[in-house]
Amino acid sequence: MIAHALGRRGPFLFVCDHAGAQVPTALGDLGAPPEAFSRHIAIDIGAAGLARGLADRLDGPLIQQRYSRLVIDCNRAPDAHDAIVAHADGMDISGNVGLSDAAVAARVHAIHTPYHAAIEAAVDARAAVGETFALVFVHSFTPRFRGHERPWRVGVLHHGASPLSSAVLAALGDSDLGPIGDNEPYQFDSTDYTAPRHAIARGIDYVELEIRQDLIADPAGQEAMAEALARVLRSAWARLGG
Repeated sequence: MIAHALGRRGPFLFVCDHAGAQVPTALGDLGAPPEAFSRHIAIDIGAAGLARGLADRLDGPLIQQRYSRLVIDCNRAPDAHDAIVAHADGMDISGNVGLSDAAVAARVHAIHTPYHAAIEAAVDARAAVGETFALVFVHSFTPRFRGHERPWRVGVLHHGASPLSSAVLAALGDSDLGPIGDNEPYQFDSTDYTAPRHAIARGIDYVELEIRQDLIADPAGQEAMAEALARVLRSAWARLGG
């Protein structure tokens, strides 16, 4: 887990579940080839740089997970069947095969639990002083999936009513970032863990952003998208009276 500028007091707290591709030394390479760790199965490409760019522009704290989702996916419940995967996009992850209960518990204890504790502590700190704020979850998605091109440049994921998500969709509609996906390219569903736990369950407004990876694959693209999305988030917050 990496925390960035936790003392900032902008209106958004940024969270990036799949920012990194690191593996604890004790786990070696998980039995996966090196190229696996530069693919979407291991990391949300470009999301870390984008999240930091947004946090810096909007004076927001940022919490990122530096370990790969191939070690454990922090956007899944710790006991979910897909929290630790043995196969991903046609690739075997042999270091995740046949794990004992103790081995799974060790990953939860070392990686999953501290990450969510850090998010909870940051949310608690803002709530304790009565500040109005919202959570922004930053992810990225592949340009193609199962042979199909994904046309959306930015997706907004939400479950039911979320005033910030609606305001962001409206602000994106006024921008030049289209096509925009409303619960595309993914549906927000029961497999998600971070937003339901830290935002929805606590009655805190939120938006989950999905950015197409070819747009943020390098630092220049990350900076350009951070600049554009910072304008969108400022506009959305103003629409809500912030």
